[in-house]
Parts: sequence; C-alpha cells; structure tokens
Amino acid sequence: MSQAEAIGVDLGGTKMLLGVLDGDSKTVWESRERSAGEGEGELVELLVREISEAQTKRPGIEAVGMGIPATIDHEKGLAVAAVNLPIENLPIRDLVVERTGLPAFVDNDANVAALAEHLFGAARGAENAVMLTIGTGIGGGLILGGEIYRGSTGAGAELGHVAIQLDGPACQGNCPGHGCVETLASGSALGREGRAAAESNPDSALGKLLAEGRVEIDGKVVTVAAQEGDETAIGVFDLVGSRLGVALASFANIFEPEVIVIGGGVIAAGELLLAPARRELEARALRPMNRTPVVAAELGEDAGMIGAAAMARIELEQEG
Repeated sequence: MSQAEAIGVDLGGTKMLLGVLDGDSKTVWESRERSAGEGEGELVELLVREISEAQTKRPGIEAVGMGIPATIDHEKGLAVAAVNLPIENLPIRDLVVERTGLPAFVDNDANVAALAEHLFGAARGAENAVMLTIGTGIGGGLILGGEIYRGSTGAGAELGHVAIQLDGPACQGNCPGHGCVETLASGSALGREGRAAAESNPDSALGKLLAEGRVEIDGKVVTVAAQEGDETAIGVFDLVGSRLGVALASFANIFEPEVIVIGGGVIAAGELLLAPARRELEARALRPMNRTPVVAAELGEDAGMIGAAAMARIELEQEG
C-alpha cells in the first residue's frame, strides 16, 4: 500500500466526515460537516470545499478516496443511486478530479468501512468477512479472499436490501423493496418500534418520555432507556436484534465468513443488539456457520473515513 498522505471522505445520510491520513493511517487533520437536506449540487460543493481546505492545511496530499452510501459504478466513478441521499448518476470521481486536481476514487461507504476493519480493526487477518453498518439505513460490505467484493460493476453487496419478510413494510428512501432488513432492523426501525412500544406501554420509561413530549423517541433515546434498564426498551432491542439475526443467518450460510462485523451508530447499544442477533443466527444458520462470530466494529464512526483513505492509497499504487 502506498505511504502517501490521502484524504478519506465518509459521506453519510446526515453528516460528512473528512480526514487526512498519513502513511500509517493516522488521522492528521479532519472536519465534520452536516450533509442532511443538501441537494446533489450542494453536496458536491460541500465536498469540494472541504477537500480544498484539507489541501491547504496538508499540501502533501496525493489522493482522495470517497465512501458514499449509494450503488457505485466503480470503474466509471459514478454514484448511481442512493436510498438516503439525493444522488443519481453523479460522476463524483471526475467532478472531484476536475475541481481539486487530485486523483480520486469512489466506493460504497460500507465497502470502505469493511476494508478498514479488515486492515486495522475487528476483521483484521480474516480472509472472508461480512460487515454491516447500521445507522439511518443498513450498508453492507464484503471482504472475500482478502479483497473487497464489489460485484459486476461495483454496485454489489447491498446487504441492507436483503428481504427478510415477504410482505413486510415498504423500504425507506428510494428502495422499491418490501421487508428489507434495512427497514426492519436499522436505527430508523429502532426509533419507529420504540415509539410504538412507548404508546403501548405508557408506564414504561419510554412511555413517560413520549407523554412528556420533550424528546423525540428515536434510536438514541431507545438505546439510553434500554441501557438504564427499561424493560420496554430492552424488548425493542430484542425484536430489532432478532430481525437482524435472521439476515445474519443467511449471510453466514452464503458466505461462510470468519467473522461478521457490526458497525454504525446503532452499535453503541452493544450487546443489547448483538445478543439477540447471535441467538437468531445460531438457531437458523446451518452448521458450522451457526457459530460464526458476530462482533462490534473496532474503529467506530471513523471506519468509513479510514477505509476510504486506504482505498485511495491502494488504487493509487495499482495505477502507478
């Protein structure tokens, strides 16, 4: 892998994290900006502005890697379509090259997070690993044979859009599916199920919070209530974690990974989410895949940024 300084960009559904990483993958400069509510043009302007500022601060930067929550045509550098961002057939690589003068590379955000965990985190040393990033939606990343698996054009590994319920609810954003694990086990689902549970259990901590009306019952509120021992909130995690485990059983059967890594904002709940997911995987997957380890990501919210920079250095070296 090249030892060049590189920018890593993790463009999420609500925020953008940009960092400059040195040859040892240590962050030497970073910025965090809100991306929610931005249109396609505004997102590009935000991205270019932050990259340009990083270039000013760190003039030795040699490449930029971008992780975007969208289906990607990796060869063409296109962000084809996103569920939770206003992106469609956006030539993001060429725009960044033109506007910044830097070699640029783009991939799905969960792919680069999986690469980071493979190189530096919870999947370190694993030749075959599955990663899910659970936040507003659910992203999927695959490491197969020690490399990112992208599919035919780069749009593969959309694991969040595997259906686990035939006649389930419509998926969120631009996904045409129903019963996807994203709509049933994401942070959005956690908030939705938390609100329903609060309405059904007015004497619970969640129910009292709902009645007070001072906070919105979202995934973070459900997590705090569960960590403080509210049985209703714990029950919400049992439901959502079990749904997640149904999907994990299928991933274990298909890929037989050495490890399944769960990252994203929802992993702040830790074992509240992972324990029911493991239970369901063990009950549903074939042997020996039913014993596949399911672990929390180690790199936290920086995984996408770290992986995007690593991808840029790898591809820069391959091009050279």
